Amino acid sequence: MNKIEVGAELAPKSFLINRKLLVEYADASGDQNPIHQDEAFAKSVGLPDVIAHGMLTMALAGKYLSDISGSQSVLEFSAKFIKPVVIPADTDVALVISGKVTEVNNGIAKIELLAMCNEVKVLGMAKGVIKI
Repeated sequence: MNKIEVGAELAPKSFLINRKLLVEYADASGDQNPIHQDEAFAKSVGLPDVIAHGMLTMALAGKYLSDISGSQSVLEFSAKFIKPVVIPADTDVALVISGKVTEVNNGIAKIELLAMCNEVKVLGMAKGVIKI
């Protein structure tokens, strides 16, 4: 476990996303929007390729938080979608999540999250509050 003190940089974690995972997520979530599975459709609406579900990206950032503190200790979690996670065919794309502790008070820590894919920030204003 990372040391949770103000200013601590939390170790990054990579989550691999590929087309197989997108199908599995679509089936589990019920989100069958073709921008997540149909390359021709995604390109026809102006996307560079198939993109990951925004909520999958959020879920992985949330997993990062729960891996730090345990799922019962995540009190708050939020982010804004700012860039899509593009998933080319036959490719594993790394979503890298890291964090920085911004505040610790009475057993509660505020964490600023950074979600990067191919050197592009994909979540904005990403933050969590955990019980430590």
